[in-house]
Amino acid sequence: KSQEGFNGSAALPLMDMPGAAAEFERALALPGVVGAQVPGNGFLIKKDAEAMRPLLEVANRHRAIVFIHHGPLPGDKFPRIGGDTDNARRRNGTLDMQASLSSVMVTLCLTDYLADYPDAMVHVHNLGGNIPYEVERMDHRCLLDTPSEELPSARFRKAKVYVDCTSFGPRAIEAAVGLYGADRIVCGTDGTEFGCEW
Repeated sequence: KSQEGFNGSAALPLMDMPGAAAEFERALALPGVVGAQVPGNGFLIKKDAEAMRPLLEVANRHRAIVFIHHGPLPGDKFPRIGGDTDNARRRNGTLDMQASLSSVMVTLCLTDYLADYPDAMVHVHNLGGNIPYEVERMDHRCLLDTPSEELPSARFRKAKVYVDCTSFGPRAIEAAVGLYGADRIVCGTDGTEFGCEW
């Protein structure tokens, strides 16, 4: 049972995936630990996400949370845009981050990657990137290019992936609720840096 109502996420040694899975198992036995935080770069495409399967297997067995947060895998160049570039903070902290999280959501929701993990809770931060705004175009391209395919919007809506609304305002949250459903929006995660008034 957690202390004072707080729960924790484990940090894992991702240079050694068997070791990371073992550490995840160990951490989940500790009081208040409910999951692990892992970097979004591990899920940008399905081929890359294959390496993360041992962690999803642990989460599935324990009904634990995998919190996917924008960030690098060990050895990745990060941030991708140097500080000497114009608007580097905006490019890294919004444009690149949100595009990367959109790719994570495409991997998780538009492939069969999560099919083997029905009991894991998967949570992607920042509304899952720009998907609430991009899905209309995805649907239109699907109707034009692959009309027999299920619409991406339907697949995002059905996927068991949760998103949080940290740093976003009411218009973005409304768009996300319209796509994912209100029951898939998590509040109060990823720290208090942005405050609540916004």
